[in-house]
Amino acid sequence: MEPSLFKKILRGSADCLNCDIRSSVLFAGLSDADCEVIARPIDDLVVQPQDFLYRAGSTATAIFTVRGGLIKLVQYLPDGKQRIVRLLRGYDVTGLEAMLGQPYQHDAIVLQKAEICRIPLEVVQQLEDRNPRVRKELMTRWQRALEEADVWLTQLSTGSARARMARLLLRLVEKGDRCNLFSREDMGAMLGITTETASRIIAEFKRSGAIGEGEGDAVRCDVPQLKAIAAD
Repeated sequence: MEPSLFKKILRGSADCLNCDIRSSVLFAGLSDADCEVIARPIDDLVVQPQDFLYRAGSTATAIFTVRGGLIKLVQYLPDGKQRIVRLLRGYDVTGLEAMLGQPYQHDAIVLQKAEICRIPLEVVQQLEDRNPRVRKELMTRWQRALEEADVWLTQLSTGSARARMARLLLRLVEKGDRCNLFSREDMGAMLGITTETASRIIAEFKRSGAIGEGEGDAVRCDVPQLKAIAAD
Protein backbone atom coordinates (compact mmCIF):
# COMPACT_ATOMS: atom_id res chain seq x y z
CA MET A 1 0.00 0.00 0.00
CA GLU A 2 1.30 3.47 -0.84
CA PRO A 3 2.63 5.32 2.25
CA SER A 4 0.55 8.41 1.44
CA LEU A 5 -2.60 6.31 1.14
CA PHE A 6 -1.85 4.56 4.43
CA LYS A 7 -1.67 7.92 6.20
CA LYS A 8 -4.92 9.03 4.59
CA ILE A 9 -6.97 6.01 5.60
CA LEU A 10 -5.50 5.19 9.01
CA ARG A 11 -8.14 5.55 11.71
CA GLY A 12 -6.14 4.29 14.67
CA SER A 13 -5.03 1.22 16.55
CA ALA A 14 -7.48 -1.64 16.53
CA ASP A 15 -9.57 -2.44 19.60
CA CYS A 16 -9.57 -6.22 19.18
CA LEU A 17 -10.94 -6.80 22.66
CA ASN A 18 -14.21 -5.00 21.85
CA CYS A 19 -14.44 -5.81 18.14
CA ASP A 20 -18.02 -6.57 17.08
CA ILE A 21 -16.89 -9.46 14.86
CA ARG A 22 -14.10 -10.76 17.07
CA SER A 23 -15.69 -14.21 17.19
CA SER A 24 -15.69 -14.35 13.38
CA VAL A 25 -12.10 -13.31 12.66
CA LEU A 26 -8.63 -14.61 13.41
CA PHE A 27 -8.89 -13.66 17.08
CA ALA A 28 -11.75 -16.01 17.92
CA GLY A 29 -9.49 -18.31 19.95
CA LEU A 30 -7.55 -15.62 21.80
CA SER A 31 -7.93 -14.68 25.43
CA ASP A 32 -8.57 -11.09 26.47
CA ALA A 33 -4.95 -10.86 27.61
CA ASP A 34 -3.71 -12.03 24.20
CA CYS A 35 -5.87 -9.42 22.45
CA GLU A 36 -4.52 -6.63 24.61
CA VAL A 37 -0.94 -7.66 23.81
CA ILE A 38 -1.27 -7.83 20.04
CA ALA A 39 -3.90 -5.16 19.27
CA ARG A 40 -1.62 -2.13 19.37
CA PRO A 41 0.35 -2.96 16.16
CA ILE A 42 -2.89 -3.71 14.27
CA ASP A 43 -4.18 -0.77 12.25
CA ASP A 44 -7.88 0.07 12.03
CA LEU A 45 -8.51 1.42 8.52
CA VAL A 46 -11.38 3.00 6.65
CA VAL A 47 -10.77 2.77 2.91
CA GLN A 48 -12.78 4.71 0.33
CA PRO A 49 -14.07 3.41 -3.03
CA GLN A 50 -11.42 3.14 -5.76
CA ASP A 51 -8.54 3.21 -3.26
CA PHE A 52 -6.01 0.38 -3.30
CA LEU A 53 -5.53 -1.81 -0.26
CA TYR A 54 -2.45 -3.30 -1.90
CA ARG A 55 -1.05 -3.78 -5.40
CA ALA A 56 -0.03 -6.90 -7.29
CA GLY A 57 3.70 -7.55 -7.09
CA SER A 58 4.29 -5.39 -4.03
CA THR A 59 6.03 -6.86 -1.00
CA ALA A 60 3.49 -8.57 1.25
CA THR A 61 4.09 -7.40 4.80
CA ALA A 62 0.60 -7.82 6.27
CA ILE A 63 -2.67 -9.66 5.94
CA PHE A 64 -6.07 -7.94 6.09
CA THR A 65 -9.42 -8.81 7.63
CA VAL A 66 -12.53 -7.21 6.15
CA ARG A 67 -15.02 -6.00 8.75
CA GLY A 68 -17.37 -4.34 6.27
CA GLY A 69 -17.65 -3.06 2.72
CA LEU A 70 -16.73 -4.70 -0.59
CA ILE A 71 -13.31 -5.20 -2.20
CA LYS A 72 -12.40 -6.63 -5.59
CA LEU A 73 -9.27 -8.66 -6.32
CA VAL A 74 -8.02 -7.87 -9.82
CA GLN A 75 -5.59 -9.55 -12.19
CA TYR A 76 -4.62 -8.17 -15.60
CA LEU A 77 -4.61 -9.95 -18.94
CA PRO A 78 -1.71 -9.56 -21.41
CA ASP A 79 -3.75 -7.01 -23.40
CA GLY A 80 -4.14 -4.87 -20.27
CA LYS A 81 -7.79 -5.71 -19.61
CA GLN A 82 -8.70 -6.39 -16.01
CA ARG A 83 -10.32 -9.56 -14.72
CA ILE A 84 -11.92 -9.54 -11.29
CA VAL A 85 -11.21 -12.93 -9.76
CA ARG A 86 -12.90 -12.58 -6.38
CA LEU A 87 -14.97 -10.29 -4.17
CA LEU A 88 -14.23 -9.81 -0.46
CA ARG A 89 -16.88 -8.95 2.09
CA GLY A 90 -17.29 -8.97 5.87
CA TYR A 91 -15.27 -11.65 7.73
CA ASP A 92 -13.04 -12.38 4.70
CA VAL A 93 -9.25 -12.42 5.03
CA THR A 94 -6.93 -11.42 2.19
CA GLY A 95 -3.21 -11.13 1.57
CA LEU A 96 -2.54 -14.63 2.89
CA GLU A 97 0.31 -15.02 0.41
CA ALA A 98 2.32 -12.97 2.91
CA MET A 99 2.46 -16.11 5.05
CA LEU A 100 4.53 -17.78 2.32
CA GLY A 101 6.87 -14.84 1.81
CA GLN A 102 5.36 -14.13 -1.61
CA PRO A 103 4.40 -10.74 -3.07
CA TYR A 104 0.72 -9.86 -3.32
CA GLN A 105 -0.90 -11.66 -6.25
CA HIS A 106 -3.67 -9.14 -7.03
CA ASP A 107 -4.64 -5.52 -6.94
CA ALA A 108 -7.07 -5.18 -4.03
CA ILE A 109 -9.38 -2.25 -4.85
CA VAL A 110 -12.29 -1.02 -2.75
CA LEU A 111 -15.70 -1.08 -4.44
CA GLN A 112 -17.77 0.04 -1.45
CA LYS A 113 -16.40 1.92 1.57
CA ALA A 114 -14.58 -0.69 3.64
CA GLU A 115 -13.52 -1.13 7.24
CA ILE A 116 -10.30 -3.12 7.44
CA CYS A 117 -7.86 -4.43 10.02
CA ARG A 118 -4.28 -4.47 8.74
CA ILE A 119 -2.33 -7.13 10.63
CA PRO A 120 1.46 -7.01 10.17
CA LEU A 121 3.07 -10.35 9.35
CA GLU A 122 5.09 -10.35 12.57
CA VAL A 123 1.86 -9.99 14.56
CA VAL A 124 0.37 -13.01 12.77
CA GLN A 125 3.47 -15.01 13.64
CA GLN A 126 3.19 -13.84 17.24
CA LEU A 127 -0.45 -14.93 17.30
CA GLU A 128 0.50 -18.37 16.05
CA ASP A 129 3.09 -18.70 18.80
CA ARG A 130 0.65 -17.67 21.52
CA ASN A 131 -2.29 -19.76 20.40
CA PRO A 132 -2.14 -22.80 18.07
CA ARG A 133 -5.80 -22.26 17.11
CA VAL A 134 -4.73 -19.27 15.03
CA ARG A 135 -2.90 -21.49 12.55
CA LYS A 136 -5.99 -23.66 12.17
CA GLU A 137 -8.10 -20.55 11.60
CA LEU A 138 -5.63 -19.31 8.97
CA MET A 139 -5.84 -22.65 7.16
CA THR A 140 -9.65 -22.45 7.32
CA ARG A 141 -9.58 -18.98 5.73
CA TRP A 142 -7.17 -20.22 3.07
CA GLN A 143 -9.48 -23.12 2.26
CA ARG A 144 -12.43 -20.74 2.08
CA ALA A 145 -10.53 -18.58 -0.43
CA LEU A 146 -9.82 -21.66 -2.57
CA GLU A 147 -13.47 -22.65 -2.46
CA GLU A 148 -14.48 -19.14 -3.49
CA ALA A 149 -12.01 -19.26 -6.39
CA ASP A 150 -13.58 -22.56 -7.50
CA VAL A 151 -17.02 -20.93 -7.43
CA TRP A 152 -15.84 -18.08 -9.63
CA LEU A 153 -14.32 -20.55 -12.07
CA THR A 154 -17.34 -22.84 -12.28
CA GLN A 155 -20.30 -20.49 -11.80
CA LEU A 156 -19.18 -17.11 -13.11
CA SER A 157 -16.99 -18.19 -16.03
CA THR A 158 -19.19 -20.82 -17.66
CA GLY A 159 -22.60 -20.80 -19.32
CA SER A 160 -24.41 -17.99 -21.10
CA ALA A 161 -23.77 -14.36 -20.19
CA ARG A 162 -27.34 -14.10 -18.84
CA ALA A 163 -26.87 -17.12 -16.60
CA ARG A 164 -23.54 -15.82 -15.31
CA MET A 165 -25.07 -12.42 -14.53
CA ALA A 166 -27.94 -14.06 -12.66
CA ARG A 167 -25.49 -16.15 -10.61
CA LEU A 168 -23.48 -13.03 -9.75
CA LEU A 169 -26.59 -11.17 -8.57
CA LEU A 170 -27.64 -14.14 -6.45
CA ARG A 171 -24.22 -14.13 -4.78
CA LEU A 172 -24.60 -10.43 -4.03
CA VAL A 173 -28.07 -10.71 -2.50
CA GLU A 174 -28.21 -9.65 1.14
CA LYS A 175 -31.10 -8.98 3.55
CA GLY A 176 -33.61 -11.15 1.77
CA ASP A 177 -33.91 -9.84 -1.77
CA ARG A 178 -31.68 -6.75 -1.99
CA CYS A 179 -28.26 -6.36 -3.56
CA ASN A 180 -26.02 -3.44 -4.42
CA LEU A 181 -24.98 -3.08 -8.05
CA PHE A 182 -21.70 -1.52 -9.10
CA SER A 183 -20.32 -0.36 -12.42
CA ARG A 184 -21.14 -2.33 -15.56
CA GLU A 185 -17.41 -2.32 -16.34
CA ASP A 186 -16.69 -4.12 -13.07
CA MET A 187 -19.53 -6.56 -13.62
CA GLY A 188 -18.20 -7.33 -17.08
CA ALA A 189 -14.72 -7.86 -15.67
CA MET A 190 -16.12 -10.34 -13.15
CA LEU A 191 -17.96 -12.35 -15.80
CA GLY A 192 -15.58 -12.10 -18.76
CA ILE A 193 -18.06 -10.13 -20.87
CA THR A 194 -17.98 -6.64 -22.35
CA THR A 195 -19.31 -3.59 -20.55
CA GLU A 196 -21.94 -3.23 -23.27
CA THR A 197 -23.13 -6.81 -22.77
CA ALA A 198 -23.34 -6.30 -19.01
CA SER A 199 -25.42 -3.14 -19.52
CA ARG A 200 -27.74 -4.88 -21.98
CA ILE A 201 -28.38 -7.81 -19.64
CA ILE A 202 -29.07 -5.56 -16.63
CA ALA A 203 -31.53 -3.55 -18.74
CA GLU A 204 -33.19 -6.80 -19.87
CA PHE A 205 -33.45 -8.02 -16.25
CA LYS A 206 -35.11 -4.75 -15.27
CA ARG A 207 -37.66 -5.02 -18.09
CA SER A 208 -38.51 -8.60 -17.15
CA GLY A 209 -38.79 -7.84 -13.45
CA ALA A 210 -35.85 -10.05 -12.47
CA ILE A 211 -34.51 -6.95 -10.72
CA GLY A 212 -36.36 -3.82 -9.72
CA GLU A 213 -35.80 -0.46 -8.11
CA GLY A 214 -34.65 -0.37 -4.50
CA GLU A 215 -33.24 2.25 -2.15
CA GLY A 216 -30.03 4.09 -3.01
CA ASP A 217 -27.65 1.86 -4.95
CA ALA A 218 -29.60 -1.26 -3.99
CA VAL A 219 -31.93 -3.14 -6.32
CA ARG A 220 -34.66 -5.63 -5.49
CA CYS A 221 -33.99 -9.10 -6.82
CA ASP A 222 -36.66 -11.60 -7.84
CA VAL A 223 -34.69 -14.54 -6.45
CA PRO A 224 -36.82 -17.34 -7.99
CA GLN A 225 -36.63 -15.73 -11.44
CA LEU A 226 -32.86 -15.21 -11.15
CA LYS A 227 -32.42 -18.83 -10.05
CA ALA A 228 -34.33 -19.98 -13.13
CA ILE A 229 -32.09 -17.88 -15.39
CA ALA A 230 -28.96 -19.07 -13.57
CA ALA A 231 -29.89 -22.68 -14.25
CA ASP A 232 -30.05 -22.19 -18.05
